[in-house]
Amino acid sequence: MKTVIGVSLGSRRQDFEFETRFLGEPMRVRRLGTDGSSAAAARLLRQWERKADAIGLGLVKDSERGGRGSRDAADKLAATVRHTPLTTGARLSDLFLEWAVRHAQAELGRYFDNARVLFFSGLAHHRLAAAMAEYTPNLRFADPLLQMGVPKLLTSLDALGLYASGVHYVAEWLPPRLVPAALMRQWAQLALRRALAHAHVVVAPVHELDAFGLEELAGKTLVTTTVNEARLARFKDAGVHLVIDGAPLVQGHALDPALLDAMIVAATGKAGDELLDDDYLEVLTGEGLAPRLLYPNGYKRVNRFAFVIHPLSQEYFKIVKPVQILSRVSPPLVARPVMDSLEKVMAWAPPFVYSRVEGIRSPTGVEAEGWLISVGGTPREIMSHAPEFTYKRLLAAAAMARRLGAQIMGLGAFTKVVGDAGATVARRAPLPITTGNSYSASGALWAAHDALVRMALLPRPRGKERVKFKAMVVGATGSIGAACARLLVRAAEEVYLVSPETAKLLALEASILQETPDAKVHLSARADKHLAAMDMVVTATSGAGKKVLDIMKVKPGCVITDVARPLDLPPEEVARRPDVLVIESGEIQLPGDVKMKNIGLPKGVAYACLAETIVLALEGRFENFTVGRQIEWAKVHEIYRLGLKHGMKLAAISGVNGVFSDEDIARVRALALEARAARRGRRRTTAAAARPTRPPPAPRARRSAAAPR
Repeated sequence: MKTVIGVSLGSRRQDFEFETRFLGEPMRVRRLGTDGSSAAAARLLRQWERKADAIGLGLVKDSERGGRGSRDAADKLAATVRHTPLTTGARLSDLFLEWAVRHAQAELGRYFDNARVLFFSGLAHHRLAAAMAEYTPNLRFADPLLQMGVPKLLTSLDALGLYASGVHYVAEWLPPRLVPAALMRQWAQLALRRALAHAHVVVAPVHELDAFGLEELAGKTLVTTTVNEARLARFKDAGVHLVIDGAPLVQGHALDPALLDAMIVAATGKAGDELLDDDYLEVLTGEGLAPRLLYPNGYKRVNRFAFVIHPLSQEYFKIVKPVQILSRVSPPLVARPVMDSLEKVMAWAPPFVYSRVEGIRSPTGVEAEGWLISVGGTPREIMSHAPEFTYKRLLAAAAMARRLGAQIMGLGAFTKVVGDAGATVARRAPLPITTGNSYSASGALWAAHDALVRMALLPRPRGKERVKFKAMVVGATGSIGAACARLLVRAAEEVYLVSPETAKLLALEASILQETPDAKVHLSARADKHLAAMDMVVTATSGAGKKVLDIMKVKPGCVITDVARPLDLPPEEVARRPDVLVIESGEIQLPGDVKMKNIGLPKGVAYACLAETIVLALEGRFENFTVGRQIEWAKVHEIYRLGLKHGMKLAAISGVNGVFSDEDIARVRALALEARAARRGRRRTTAAAARPTRPPPAPRARRSAAAPR
């Protein structure tokens, strides 16, 4: 039986011993720790030099940081052994860690995309850093901090290369003379803790994580080696989400790469430098060895998104307290020019993070977190500039989103209307883009259907026949309007499509009839022409506050879904028709205990376009989903299905004055029935008055009594 010894500078409490058959060879394997003592390690190496068939030297202290001194220490210890094969397992360690990361990226589905990754030592893990750079540019290296006490981080592979060659500026950085050494150490430790808190993924030797707890490690993914049960329990208490362990499990023990490499050397009879890559491949596949994905607190997956918002009017600037005070105290003749100037200036402002979004949790167990990134232009300013003006700001927002760690970004309100509706931004952005229009269309009709059911003014359909109602889509040639039209023709008896773009209307009609040949479609350039006969109206224009229809011509009891932002129907218009139900498209109730700043909706409720971005993040669909002006029916259906899977619900139906209660809807219904009855009465009166009057019939002459004969 062959004997393999692993000498480690780690704790003696981690020691173990077992017997196994490895590569067909019976083998006794023993791990011996020295509690950080190089002298004890040297004694053990001399003790076992002639007794062991191979020795693995696990340098788990300074050598893991890759400095010149650590390499000298390693060479000095290795020189102690002259007659027995000795290996540090460096090649195997690099192989397993890179394999572990690539395995996780494939197994978990783009797990590291744009993640913020902190390496305790980039020099020790350069191969892994190069692999990680394929998935994310957000790499940080703590080599200067841990090797030299310099409170600086390297922020790229190029900077790491300069540092390794000694020409990076941090190599010449000297602390201020008046700062005590103890204070410098505290400064460096604080810098490391802040870097840990900022990171999504941490690459470090397992023993160097012992000094950190819940505050630094909660929610993190750790890439390390030799995680045993005791350390896994500690990571559980620290709130770690995932541990990617580059050490395989043999006989219930996580083997250090040096010890595993020594086992391979003993079994094959080859020295460490004689082992080829093919030898390693044969061993790993033949023995079924693989890295491990460990979940200390059960399965956890947190995906990240960003969403671009912008102020819908000057009123939104008043959220900022100084602006609010200025607008209140200034005379109207002064306040108006000031607000106009502020509106123009803010359109040129760089993007900024308005709010962090946390607490979104799907029933599947997946979580999502993200950022609301604001660009400063109002709809009026956005539409007054060339599309490239907005593209530049959206691309700057996309770059910011990638730096934050977002894996997908959504476009909100007018940012998705400009130019080619997100197609150019999607081509040029450094991360996937979606406009959210698929879920906006789905949510709008979801809300309209719910409102129609609660109003109960339509006859119930028989079997699978269409519902006997007429619907109108105002702004039908837009992205959301066209998608709504394609959905409505499947449910409504007749659908009226309205847009001033007549050529696009004709093309849309042909496309719809090709998909749904039995649909009844009518076209018009003006909404008012057929408005009085409609049971449902969807407004999806980009009119930016322009009047798109006359609400006084709408049928009593009509349900109007206003998808446009800003709204096509302002509050003063809606107030003129209390017998009409005007709802603000379909907002979505997000799953979980959602925390984010005010976006003008109730707590935990999001616009459908934002909800689409969140659904895609929860599903791990990091792709350009809805871009351009043509929305695919299949994607509208798919995002609706995925939304249900992840716990999305239609929020309470809201109007310009807030949520509609059952009593509010009953009141609108009663007023609608009353108005319809009054209209029918007026029509009967008018019809009766219009009929020509007939002259009364002439009186019939009475027959006189016959004279007696």
